[in-house]
Amino acid sequence: MGMVYLVGAGPGDAELITVKALKCIQKADVILYDRLVNQELLKEAKVGADLIYCGKLPKMHVMKQESINQMLTKYAKKGKTVVRLKGGDPFVFGRGAEEAEALAKQGITYEVVPGITSGIAAPAYADIPITHREVGRSFAVITGHCKNGQPDEINWQGLADSVDTLAIYMGMSNLSFITEKLIQAGKKRSTPVAIIQEGTTKQQKAVTGTLATIGTLVQQEKIKNPAMIIVGEVVSIGENLQRLKNMHWQQNYHEVIEAY
Repeated sequence: MGMVYLVGAGPGDAELITVKALKCIQKADVILYDRLVNQELLKEAKVGADLIYCGKLPKMHVMKQESINQMLTKYAKKGKTVVRLKGGDPFVFGRGAEEAEALAKQGITYEVVPGITSGIAAPAYADIPITHREVGRSFAVITGHCKNGQPDEINWQGLADSVDTLAIYMGMSNLSFITEKLIQAGKKRSTPVAIIQEGTTKQQKAVTGTLATIGTLVQQEKIKNPAMIIVGEVVSIGENLQRLKNMHWQQNYHEVIEAY
């Protein structure tokens, strides 16, 4: 029997991968990787390693989950060292638990290597703290897409009543549904919201608004997947940090101009 590593590649920036995850990539005989994995990381694979793309687009899967499970099992039974490389963390909306269960049923040894998840990293790169001792003492990670499409099975009332900050994954196609549900559950229409597209990468783009305005702003700025939705007062902390940074940048700029 070989060994399977369920590895989190981090949120996008290749330098955010963990040392342990990088070592797994470097020793793997086979790497099955997802769409959101930074391609630079695949250059770390050893010569002769098999690289197999398993990416999933919304409503379009290159490879079904059952097929991925079968491939992991097949290569492990051949005595290979296998890495299942996923964007973010393998157990945060990554179906890693399903793969682990499939391997366990076959008696195959596996190890989970955690990765930095985009629900924390993307807002951090946008200067938004996921927690703050004054306005963000709790946060929840939520899927914005379920098997039936709209995430109507989620307890939006409970989240609105008890959680300060919401980090919503895969929710862009259901953004209007999500904002309406939160408003109906009692969240103020003025509650700050940030949408962060391709967080932690060079292509990162962020827009901030409120539950009432964010839908229009997303259309105006042409924000699209992959993107994180952050709901809560911590978004205002990020906006303030951005203003302070811009103020000092402008001040330094004028000082340099005057010096010349």
